[in-house]
Amino acid sequence: MAAIINLEEVAIPTGEEDEDTILDWSAKLYRFDKEGKRWKERGTGRVKFLKHKETGKVRLVMRQSKTLKICANHLVVPTMSVHKHAGNNNSCIWHTADFADGELKDELFCIRFGFVEHCKAFMETFQEVAEPQQKEEENKDASAAAGAA
Repeated sequence: MAAIINLEEVAIPTGEEDEDTILDWSAKLYRFDKEGKRWKERGTGRVKFLKHKETGKVRLVMRQSKTLKICANHLVVPTMSVHKHAGNNNSCIWHTADFADGELKDELFCIRFGFVEHCKAFMETFQEVAEPQQKEEENKDASAAAGAA
């Protein structure tokens, strides 16, 4: 039977075309609601560390599984640190300025993985990608200071 309507395939840009994936795992993300003083679920889906091919900057992006709506989107910067969540070995927390809603918002995130090993690897990767960016900033500062002298 012939198709009634022929639809052309359309490429939909994700914004991730110029980035390489460093890590990609399933997880559940929570944000801390300051007013309600409790954790609220932000979404369940794939969390990724993406490294830009030209600038080398790394960002964390998480999309909800079914809708692909972004629930976390921020750069991993040297001033950020990730810590194990005291109540759960599969979870860790960090503080950041997030851009998931289209504007920068100060957020405290908690992410929970299905396996302790994934949580540990996430924390290690988080620290590893932040360190080179710290060195890059120090090199820029040193170059600027040397140029000013």
